[in-house]
Amino acid sequence: MIRKFLAKGFGVGFCIVQYGCIAHCFVEHIAEMVICSGPSMEPTIYSDDIIISEHITTKFSKYERGDVVILRSPSNPKMFLCKRIIGIPGDKIKINSIQHSIVPRGHIWLEGDNKNNSTDSRSYGPVPQGLVRGRALCRIWPLNSIQMLT
Repeated sequence: MIRKFLAKGFGVGFCIVQYGCIAHCFVEHIAEMVICSGPSMEPTIYSDDIIISEHITTKFSKYERGDVVILRSPSNPKMFLCKRIIGIPGDKIKINSIQHSIVPRGHIWLEGDNKNNSTDSRSYGPVPQGLVRGRALCRIWPLNSIQMLT
């Protein structure tokens, strides 16, 4: 009786660990849901919108101008940001009316869609591609605003 109970318990525990590992690998390497906060990407993404972010593109560093990406903040590694890629390596970016910057190899230039309320590459410069966590695919919440972001 106790042997059957322990065997069943180990079986259930093994299944939980197995499915937990699968879920972890999926979220780490394939895709995840992200809750966005802050006004920097308005009107494209509003605070509390939920988006699906994929990680496959970032594994191959195939970034394109216009992609919306999720990344670790260059100034606070505990925080994640959502920004749009404006420039890829080699691009000449106009910072203001007289100043320009060239995006170096291995970096991207990011800006929020809400230019008046966004801390982005205009403040901290080109961002290393290694900080990018994923590329935003679509907004799934709120339900009346479901749309592709690419």
